[in-house]
Amino acid sequence: MMHNSHDDTESEEILSKTRRKKAMHELQAIGEQLVELDSKQIAELDLPEILVDAIHEAKQLTKHEAKRRQMQYIGKLMRNIDAAPIQEKINYWGNRDIYQTAWLHQLENWRTRLLADEDSINELKQHYPEADIQRLRVLIRNAQKEALLQKPPKSFRAIFQELRTIIPEKKVTE
Repeated sequence: MMHNSHDDTESEEILSKTRRKKAMHELQAIGEQLVELDSKQIAELDLPEILVDAIHEAKQLTKHEAKRRQMQYIGKLMRNIDAAPIQEKINYWGNRDIYQTAWLHQLENWRTRLLADEDSINELKQHYPEADIQRLRVLIRNAQKEALLQKPPKSFRAIFQELRTIIPEKKVTE
């Protein structure tokens, strides 16, 4: 059976067209992420002015079809720049939020445990020897009294603030 070189060229063209289309969709997806960012983050990315203008215009649009066309335009503009560093920065911002949320949950869990179980303060001291245990004991007693007397949770909040100083937030590296 003979191989027709015309068929090979045609299949390569289809493949490269598919690849180009996929790349365009990826750029458009990054463009959509850019439209979700605030002005400060957009400025931090140091994008070409024409792209920044297109992003701000897309933020203003409310009609679906107009916004879709604007997103295609942003995708087209992005073909002229290296999108990898932009995607890295967007991913960094997303992860930073995830880590901060996890840290805040960790603080909440410690506060709940400290209020519910007297022994948990010793465990906290083992993990964080620099903790001011006396201050925490006073805050815990006061928070329990506030809850009992249905007073504003001043000490309850103060425990959280104290834990913020004791338990470091794990930084996400840029």
